Amino acid sequence: MNIDEQVVYLMRGTQYGDEELTKSMAGELRQRLVEAESEGRPLQVYCGYDPRTTDIHIGHTITMRKLRQFQELGHEVTFLIGTYTSLIGDPSDKDKMRPQLTPDEVEFNARSYAEQAFKILDPEKTRIRYNAEWLAELTFADLINLASNFTIQQYLTRENFRQRWENGDPIYLHETFYSIMQGYDAYALKADVQVGGTDQLFNIVTAARKVMSSLGEKPNIAIIMAILVGTDGEIKMSKSIGNHIPILATPDDMYGKVMSIPDTAMSNYFPLVTRWPESEIEALENGLSEGSLHPRDVKMKLAREIVEIFHDPAAAVSAEQNFVRVFQKHDQPDDMSEYVLKPGQSVLDVLQDSGMIQSRSEGRRLVSQNGVRLDGEVLEDPNQVFPHPGVLQAGKRRFTRVSQ
Repeated sequence: MNIDEQVVYLMRGTQYGDEELTKSMAGELRQRLVEAESEGRPLQVYCGYDPRTTDIHIGHTITMRKLRQFQELGHEVTFLIGTYTSLIGDPSDKDKMRPQLTPDEVEFNARSYAEQAFKILDPEKTRIRYNAEWLAELTFADLINLASNFTIQQYLTRENFRQRWENGDPIYLHETFYSIMQGYDAYALKADVQVGGTDQLFNIVTAARKVMSSLGEKPNIAIIMAILVGTDGEIKMSKSIGNHIPILATPDDMYGKVMSIPDTAMSNYFPLVTRWPESEIEALENGLSEGSLHPRDVKMKLAREIVEIFHDPAAAVSAEQNFVRVFQKHDQPDDMSEYVLKPGQSVLDVLQDSGMIQSRSEGRRLVSQNGVRLDGEVLEDPNQVFPHPGVLQAGKRRFTRVSQ
């Protein structure tokens, strides 16, 4: 690709909410590409991820796919794990303070992040860095110097902070440090480009560019990607909300979760998650709006595509067959895990020990919602002794054959 073609390719899928800012970033990206080519170097590109949980979900992969595009064009990509920023938690899209994690929790969560990211990124072309490397070395004098670039008024222009201020809800001082720390990340990495979602607009466009300029570096170019909504079709995908699709989900579970999204959310998924060209996406959207395509059929096509990306074509075909058998024909899946019952175990014990639930609180919630069945009969008491061997179902998609 020539430079103009690279700009078009790399700006595809971006969303700045302002036409002038879009043109400005595209213009800066072109200029930086020209400079890098004349200097015989690749662009330095990164995106930061805070390991506040152990799982990466497909919402995280929107920015990872953009990083992969930079890799394909020969640029150097850093996958930054926010071991230090995680101690605060990004307040960008939150209407209340996020709970602080301990260093041990952050370290535990970070262990699986890189491995999961390599489902998208090329491991041979990816540098893994941890921002504790430089943020832990900052002194209080350094923080004063960095903070002097910002005003309280700037933070109060952010919608979430403004709402909390107007509602009389607390805004903790350490929350304002987050954008400064992210800005320093960009400086420490000498980043040409920083990739992030629309919730990162202030952190990348305002904070990072200001910090870098104040410290004598060229400000990073912001590649701002649209946000993927969760399976509820309304709110940003998030594990804490429970509307996420983990990239390590089984093919059956992944397929089923995609099929659970509202029809109206499919248009958000098409450009952000699939590999489909714009012409195919346009044809699908026209077919849906005109009524020539059934939403169910299009959603099944979407579910197949997503399972193929994170697993393989054979897994996608099998997941679709299982979905049709279980949810359209109301049969049980042929292939299910098995669990040997131990004496005296309760329903909750079996759910947890068999791996059907992640926590006992999740099990109690499922039981209270009549979501746990044994051979088709609803189990109403999570603490009762497990009645007898049979097929145990938790929720819509999890089955285990329990034997003695």
